[in-house]
Amino acid sequence: MKTLALCVVGIIGLVTLGIVPAFAADDSKVKGATQQVETGAKKIGQGEVIEGAGETAKGVGNTVVEGAKYAGEKIKESGRAAEPQAKTSWENLRDSATAFGQSVKTFFSRLFN
Repeated sequence: MKTLALCVVGIIGLVTLGIVPAFAADDSKVKGATQQVETGAKKIGQGEVIEGAGETAKGVGNTVVEGAKYAGEKIKESGRAAEPQAKTSWENLRDSATAFGQSVKTFFSRLFN
C-alpha cells in the first residue's frame, strides 16, 4: 500500500511540477491550488490515502484550471499589445504596394513619352 501511495505522490508531483512553473506568476489562485496538492500529498504520506489522493487530484485540477485562466489572460494582453504593430505592418504593406504601383506607372509613362 505504501508503494502505491508513493507512486501516486510521485506522479502527482511530476504533473504539478510541469504545470506550476508555467503559471507561477498568478500568486493567489495558482498557489492556493498547489497548496491543496501539497496538503493532499501530506495526507497520503500519513496513511490517509483515499482522502489525500482525492484532495491531491482536486488540487491538480484546480491548478490546471487556474493556470489556464491565467495563461488566457496573458495571451489576451499580448494580443492587445501586438495589435498596433499589426496595423503598422498592414500600413507598411499598403504603402509598399502603392509605391510599387506608382513605380510601374512612372516606368510606362516614361517609356511611351
